[in-house]
Amino acid sequence: MADIKTRDAVKGTIKTIDKAAVASERMKAAYAKTKDKAEQGYYAEENSATEYAADKISHTADRVKDEGIMASIVKRKNRYSVVYTYTDESGAKRQKWETFATNAEAKKRKKQIEFEQDTGTFILPTAKTVSDLLEEYMSIYGVNTWAMSTYEARRSLIFNYINPLIGDLKLDDITPRTMDKFYQSLLTVKAKVVNNRKPNNEYLTAHTVREIHKLLRNAFNQGVKWELMSRNPVLNATLPKEEHKQRDIWTAETLFKALEVCDDDVLALALNLAFSCSLRIGELLGLTWDCIDISENSIKGGNAYIFVNKELQRVNRDALEQLSEKGVILKFPPALSSTHTALVLKEPKTKTSVRKIFLPKTVAEMLVKRYEEVENLKELFGDEYTDYNLVFASSCGRPIEGQVINRALKKLIDDNDLPPVVFHSFRHSSITYKLKLNGGDMKSVQGDSGHAQVKMVADVYSHIIDDDRRLNAQRFEEQFYQTKETPQAEEAQQKTEPSVSPTDQEMLLKLLANPEMATLLKSLAKNL
Repeated sequence: MADIKTRDAVKGTIKTIDKAAVASERMKAAYAKTKDKAEQGYYAEENSATEYAADKISHTADRVKDEGIMASIVKRKNRYSVVYTYTDESGAKRQKWETFATNAEAKKRKKQIEFEQDTGTFILPTAKTVSDLLEEYMSIYGVNTWAMSTYEARRSLIFNYINPLIGDLKLDDITPRTMDKFYQSLLTVKAKVVNNRKPNNEYLTAHTVREIHKLLRNAFNQGVKWELMSRNPVLNATLPKEEHKQRDIWTAETLFKALEVCDDDVLALALNLAFSCSLRIGELLGLTWDCIDISENSIKGGNAYIFVNKELQRVNRDALEQLSEKGVILKFPPALSSTHTALVLKEPKTKTSVRKIFLPKTVAEMLVKRYEEVENLKELFGDEYTDYNLVFASSCGRPIEGQVINRALKKLIDDNDLPPVVFHSFRHSSITYKLKLNGGDMKSVQGDSGHAQVKMVADVYSHIIDDDRRLNAQRFEEQFYQTKETPQAEEAQQKTEPSVSPTDQEMLLKLLANPEMATLLKSLAKNL
């Protein structure tokens, strides 16, 4: 066996160590250690694998507590627990476990706890009632996960329909039967006015009940992860059946008839952009000139486009504060000092909403005209014009809100006796015609519409593709099934009967079309 040479740094001498001797000494030490453990009962039969795992878990938890580790992840069977210490109201250190289904979720929660403990913003989940849980759910989970519009919508559901009815219920007292009765009772609850918007229905619809269920299911799931609840009581809930009503849309013929009689240039541009680019109204009103390419060369080459990367939205100031203005690009100065809302330019709700959309040449030229109009307004009003670089801006530069466009559309409909539709229906019209024109290529339409998944396009617009499929069935009927005789019989008939060639038939029809020639042919026929 080869020797290993090492240098003694102090004496400068070389020591020679035999490899075999080193291995022998290590084996002796391992044997002695194993013997000691065996004598102490470490490997006794009564110590099961479960007890060993429990000992490991206990050891990890003790380290978290004793060594001051902020948070640690412990695997228990097929689940992962985040273990951390906190100081209670009396100043005593306590330990908390939060359980998650995956290691990724546990890691995310661990990082959040450590960050919040570092910054002094940590809130310990200690909910006892439904309202307590929902408050913690919003402050811990919602604030970090939801977009602003989602936060506002779910906050409204909680304060209007959940807390008033079951907010005081203790988490331990909630059963699946309790929740089923709650869902059924919601159908008799009157809908509330939210953000000065009058509800479309007097009572809550099945759709709203399902949205409330979705919110509670997620909140109770979080409660289980925080070990505030042993199980989720709404996982197998019985929900009211929802009937999907198809949205009314204009045909292209109706749309262009409306544009002919429309004397509002801003509304006309909005309608054309929504129809040609499949835009939501917030995306439309949030367009800025730096996200539009309408140069002469681009228009000529068919490369003019708009880039959608923000949207205009009016949000609740409280939600804005709670979310620390997350995703807000620009907050506009309030027109009224007493308002409880704010108008903002914000990032889109989903990543797929950020997209590039090519413009039809006619629509691109409309934007060129609009740009010239805006430049004239700037020159006319000078310093009184506040330039936010918006395509849809008022005469003083402030953004035009959705309610202004909606009022103008309603006036156009009423004045010209047009079918009643909402502005969002033009986005549906756009997607409908794009699917018809491209033969049902949903992926390319998704690129324009900004839907998060192709499935969303398929679920809403599959009936359009069904029209083409029905047409295919009709073609098969005409081609293969409407003949009275089989192809073999037809061939036999063609062999026995003289046929007139298409050329002879055409010549005969031309001759008969001339009155004089027709008379001549008839007289000849009599003489034969």
